[in-house]
Amino acid sequence: MAAEAKVDPMHQFAIEPLFGSNNWALAGHNVAFTNSALWMALATVALVLFVGGGLRRELVPGRWQMAVESFTGFIDAMLVTNVGPNGKKYVPYIFSLFMFILFANFIGLVPLGLVGLHPFTFTSHFSATGVLSLLSFGIVLVVGFAKHKLHFFSLFVPHGTPAAMVVPIFFVELISFLVRPFSLGLRLFVAMMAGHVLLEVLSSFVISGGNAGPIMLAVAGVPSFLLMVGICALEILVAGIQAYVFALLTCVYLNDAENLH
Repeated sequence: MAAEAKVDPMHQFAIEPLFGSNNWALAGHNVAFTNSALWMALATVALVLFVGGGLRRELVPGRWQMAVESFTGFIDAMLVTNVGPNGKKYVPYIFSLFMFILFANFIGLVPLGLVGLHPFTFTSHFSATGVLSLLSFGIVLVVGFAKHKLHFFSLFVPHGTPAAMVVPIFFVELISFLVRPFSLGLRLFVAMMAGHVLLEVLSSFVISGGNAGPIMLAVAGVPSFLLMVGICALEILVAGIQAYVFALLTCVYLNDAENLH
């Protein structure tokens, strides 16, 4: 008799300690090494290896070197387009941010479950995406105040604003500015979590259809499986798009800090 399918779509997002859970504490808070930290480390290692392999500076570049240089050129063009010539100094940061999120998203889609290892997509947690967005927002603030001092506050009063509307417009623009890190991190978190939840739900339909017999398998299981294949392809696209959107919006925010539009 086939076992009853029990698929919890949210279980894949559970953060679990791998070691150090009993003894590692900082200021009263547990700082155990978790599955989230493990996959962050793997994404970092993947990024370092990718960049390291492209630093050979061969006269006739190989595919690896060309890949690194293509991504670097892509980020450089993005910054020049959105920030201007002053944006070139941010290439290392935006490149690292873009590639880190890209590797994180792609690693979470690798079907390692076939060999008994469940990948963890840490970008599906707002705690991770929120830190990345706060880091970008912090850099924007540092650049803005370092370059423009208190004149940076003029960003919140668009040119040509009537005198009577300066105060309300200032507070509206300020609130909009302060919401940026929240919306930046939330967009990536929601996009990645939604896709993984949908795949998990569809997989439960496949399993339930198979357990219910050939008729239900044909009616519900097979269509769900075909839909899963299509959504997997879409998730690969979304993984790249979300990394691009995160990097692009960071460039837009840096443009505000550099040029005070």
